[in-house]
Amino acid sequence: MGLTYAIGDIHGCYDHLRELLNRIEEHREGRPRKLVFLGDYIDRGPDSAGVISLLRDLQASEPEDVVCLMGNHEDLMIHAHSVPGLRINWLMNGGAATLQSFGVAGPEDLPDDVVRWAESLPTVYEDAQRFYVHAGFRPGVPAPDPDQHARLWIREPFLTEDHDFGKYVIHGHTPLLDGEPDVRRFRTNLDTGCVYGGALTAGVFTDERAAAIQFLQVG
Repeated sequence: MGLTYAIGDIHGCYDHLRELLNRIEEHREGRPRKLVFLGDYIDRGPDSAGVISLLRDLQASEPEDVVCLMGNHEDLMIHAHSVPGLRINWLMNGGAATLQSFGVAGPEDLPDDVVRWAESLPTVYEDAQRFYVHAGFRPGVPAPDPDQHARLWIREPFLTEDHDFGKYVIHGHTPLLDGEPDVRRFRTNLDTGCVYGGALTAGVFTDERAAAIQFLQVG
């Protein structure tokens, strides 16, 4: 049985990510697996540079089995890098920690290959049972929602409307400060607030059912 592990918002928590990946390797017991990262690899936490380096290495070694989605914090970084007037917006949302981790003074000094990598990330992924997206979709719009801003940034009405998008939706973006994933009828939120002292969470999924069969957590 193949497994898919979807990992919630990391936000520079490199040590938690390493530990969670080790847990995943133990859990899979040699079975085929795919990793889907839901975005927000950077900002606020201590080692955004390390997180990105680790994810890029994983992608390079297993390009068919590692999916990295864009989050709204990658979106903020990309725009701050290219539009000087958007620098303050990013810095106010945790970007200063990312600059420090890369050892640079401003967003224009970020490594070009890192910015190009972030720009290349998709905003949605799907398999037979599920859509994976950073923030969510607009209810009532044919899924997957074509609006990239919604995929990266939406909260309402996505979070409060009990909407069937045709496939189960796995997302992050809105931190759950009780440290537990939010499992609903048509969606699951895996952002368990790692950078705020909560856990880093992976949902474990199979081809046989849409919702997670279990969760792995560190932190």
